[in-house]
Amino acid sequence: MGNFHHTEQDLEQFRSRLLIASAGVLLLFALLFARFVYLQVIQHEYFTTRAESNRISLVPILPNRGNIVDRNGVILARNYSAFTLEITPSKTLDLEATIDSLAEVIEIQVKDRRRFKRLLEESRNFESIPIRTRLSDEEVARFAANRYRFPGVEVNARLFRQYPEGSLAAHAIGYISRINTKDLEWIEENGQSANYRGSEHIGKVGLEQHYEFELHGTTGYEQVEVDAGGRAVRVLTHTPPIPGNNLTLTLDTRLQQVAEAAFGTRRGSLVALDPSNGAVLALVSSPGFDPNLFVDGIRFDDWDELNNNPDKPMLNRAIYSAHPPGSTFKPLMALAALTQGKRSTTQTIADPGYFNFGNHRFMDDKAGGHGIVDMWKSIVVSCNTYYYQLANDMGIDNIARFMAGLGLGSRTEIDIPGEATGVLPSPQWKQRRFKKREFQKWYAGETISVGIGQGYNAYTTLQMAHALANILNYGRVFRPHIANTIQDPTSGEVRKVEPLPVRQIPLKVEHVDFIKRAMAAVNKEGTGARAFAGAPYESGGKTGTAQVYSLKGQKYQAGQVKERLRDHSWFIAFAPVAQPKIVVAVMVENGGFGAASAAPIARQVFDYYLLGKLPGGPAPEVEVEEVEPPEDDPQQPLENAHGQD
Repeated sequence: MGNFHHTEQDLEQFRSRLLIASAGVLLLFALLFARFVYLQVIQHEYFTTRAESNRISLVPILPNRGNIVDRNGVILARNYSAFTLEITPSKTLDLEATIDSLAEVIEIQVKDRRRFKRLLEESRNFESIPIRTRLSDEEVARFAANRYRFPGVEVNARLFRQYPEGSLAAHAIGYISRINTKDLEWIEENGQSANYRGSEHIGKVGLEQHYEFELHGTTGYEQVEVDAGGRAVRVLTHTPPIPGNNLTLTLDTRLQQVAEAAFGTRRGSLVALDPSNGAVLALVSSPGFDPNLFVDGIRFDDWDELNNNPDKPMLNRAIYSAHPPGSTFKPLMALAALTQGKRSTTQTIADPGYFNFGNHRFMDDKAGGHGIVDMWKSIVVSCNTYYYQLANDMGIDNIARFMAGLGLGSRTEIDIPGEATGVLPSPQWKQRRFKKREFQKWYAGETISVGIGQGYNAYTTLQMAHALANILNYGRVFRPHIANTIQDPTSGEVRKVEPLPVRQIPLKVEHVDFIKRAMAAVNKEGTGARAFAGAPYESGGKTGTAQVYSLKGQKYQAGQVKERLRDHSWFIAFAPVAQPKIVVAVMVENGGFGAASAAPIARQVFDYYLLGKLPGGPAPEVEVEEVEPPEDDPQQPLENAHGQD
């Protein structure tokens, strides 16, 4: 009886356990079914997309970068096709062994391997990666004969950037180079990440950087079906790229060549503008560099030579280097005095050769002075004493206010990056500049030096050319620009970079005309006369010499000073006087007197631009209009007509 009882009890326990196990199995099947429903029904679209993305990959097709040409159609930046040796990693069994074997057929340097490794990390397995670029015909033929040995290796044609004129206008044109982390951040900030997928190069400086998005174009795509191993099976769709826009510049390549040649091996800069619209005709920074060095990544030796060169060839002196303008500042001071009513054209001073202010004596460049000096004579013979007194009478606030209106001490917003603001001195500027309170006070004696273009004054060559252009344009201010038109190569549509006036400076016509005639006399009988002797056109100019270091009361003798401590040479000029077509500012570092170094460069530029005359060639005969003093300013015979500025 007891055994039967235990059997019933065991059977009951078994049934309970079976029921629990069955319930558990049913629950698991229910969960599994629910999961299937979730994956197959609710998440169907999501996983279908995931599956398609694994099966289909987008391969970017890079667009042709836009060309850059000068105003006459001379090509300054273009693309050319060259053969490239490329490897598709997914089709290669042993990548390192393949490269080693290729090196026996075609020269592959260490830098080529490093670049390939970096690109391999950034690319997909099925994309071809260049191991050697710019193959010669002989190398292409040699590989073709051994093609059967290298599965997954092909010779393809690719486009490369080239600057046919080499270093000519390199600081204006700029260059492209490989994209780095900073570039990627900039691309992302501008919402261009998708358009730059697959792109390896980007504009780094100059026009190539400023007009990057215009020149780059729109990236195309191919939808490629790939297998589980990442190998391409077939092309599903093809979206062609849209080539970048072409730039036509205001630059004149031949004028640029003349200007650069005029500098020779000297350091300095030149900017030539069309005063009627702000178009940049030439922009020189000497010495220059070859932008072709940067396209595929500059070699270490080349970079070391450029970076450690004491002449700093990578520095864009025309828009970045700021120096005291010296006596080229004087016509601007004279115009400020006329505009603000501080002087009339006939008002005179007696110049004893110095100006006393407090316990300090400010010396003129001519011992004994220039005698009786009015405004006309002060510009022609470059009388320091006249401007010492004028600066003291005007005061620093009036000077700063007028010069700021001309554009000094602020960026011109030219269409190439890296422009400096320069220094327009004022009490407010000094407070911002110096942290210690004892250095923040403006002293009246500092105004005296400002009046002759010395002291804290510091402006770029572009700013000086721009200021003179604004004066000659009777106060109409145009933004300097190098790009003239932007052309869509597909549609042929051309967009002009409109030279719209930025603002109007309140200048009187009679005041501007007086300054123009006085500057014309500088080139006829004053400090610029020697450089422009025999010129068959009428020009105006002003020489300037800027000190590099304080003389501390000693007499300056260039021959006894180290070359890099000698004075800078300045010259600003325009021609023809009646209707100026060109404005030039020239600065020769450590060139000495402006009449000796900078003015002859301007003469060569004018001779070519106005006459088509190349240096050393004969100039055509042109009737010369005599320059007469204005009627309200009777002129006495000039003393020291060729005196130093």
